[in-house]
Amino acid sequence: MSEESARLARALVEFREAEGISERELARRTWLSHATIRTFERDCGDLPTPTVARTFEEVLGWAPGSIKATPSEATGLESSADSSSDLG
Repeated sequence: MSEESARLARALVEFREAEGISERELARRTWLSHATIRTFERDCGDLPTPTVARTFEEVLGWAPGSIKATPSEATGLESSADSSSDLG
């Protein structure tokens, strides 16, 4: 797929190998489904949603925003969540 998704796929596989963990354990750590893990480890998916991208960044220890995400969800849900936190 894209260069970005290939970079993510390599990083996820390298992380699992370095940690010596299973796909199941990675899914548990990230709170993502096995199908989501498989999709990105096999470089079969489009760019992840912002939520998935942020979760992978946290697990991989990457800086926030270092994984490109689909723009459609980023402009909808996250902006409304940000504005609701300003109300409190």
